Amino acid sequence: MSKNQKPSSSDTLKAVRPSLRSSKEGFPILIDSHCHLHDPQFFSAEEAEACVKRAHEAGVEKIICIGTDPADSLVARDFAMTHDGVYWTYGIHPEETGREENVLSRSIFSDVENTERPSPVTTGARERSEKGLFSRLVAIGEVGLDYHYDGYNREAQIKLFEQMLQLAVDNDLPVSFHIREAFADFFPIIENFPKVRGVVHSFTDSKKVLRRILNETEFYVGVNGLATYSTLPTPPLERILLETDAPFLAPIPHRGNANEPAYIADIAKWLAEKLDISQEEVASATSENVENLYKLSNYNYKH
Repeated sequence: MSKNQKPSSSDTLKAVRPSLRSSKEGFPILIDSHCHLHDPQFFSAEEAEACVKRAHEAGVEKIICIGTDPADSLVARDFAMTHDGVYWTYGIHPEETGREENVLSRSIFSDVENTERPSPVTTGARERSEKGLFSRLVAIGEVGLDYHYDGYNREAQIKLFEQMLQLAVDNDLPVSFHIREAFADFFPIIENFPKVRGVVHSFTDSKKVLRRILNETEFYVGVNGLATYSTLPTPPLERILLETDAPFLAPIPHRGNANEPAYIADIAKWLAEKLDISQEEVASATSENVENLYKLSNYNYKH
């Protein structure tokens, strides 16, 4: 996700039924490993609830809401704590560099707890969530480097990225990486954090860079709707996490509309055709990959 991006038709989320049947009918579950369903900039409370329902109907039974700054991370936490099968991350997007107000001078826990921002949950739901402030916190992210837009501050982004990597190490959490046009700096930085595990979210670079990720790291690679209408290289199945980045990057056949977690089913269908395997194999393997990285089964909180 880019903070400067705008989703297509975000004000009219269309309830188009995705391609895969529900896991309740015996199909392996699907997981959306990266979305922004919690963000009231893009989804009203009613839209978010409808998206969760459609996701479950499509067999997408687990959803990870990604934080992009301390305040947004709080919103993601509140949403996760009031929805079964939803998890959250704490992150500071590289485009937030210079606006984080030294949040890393305090602990991750006090940062999130003390940040205020409107959230698409009721007051009662928020109060219930306070019983377990950090239940379902599964990762640090999205964090990283983004040199796409003019005026970026390379040194400041690198400093923030290194701080967030250390935060992940200190809290034994995986990382969701946002890296765009910055892999030349990414690889040497990562070498200084050998304990870090994670996923390169929304990979958009070359085959050469993908080979480096696969050969020089153990990171997973995020595959989303962009892959369904581009010529991006495809990682091997054992290294793929499926993601929507909703409301951005809706896959074919929904391109031009706002994205949502249910459309993981369409990405899985495309990937099965691309790899010439069954949709069941895609669902099983990619969900296992998410579990291996984020350990979602360790979080059994029920609201």
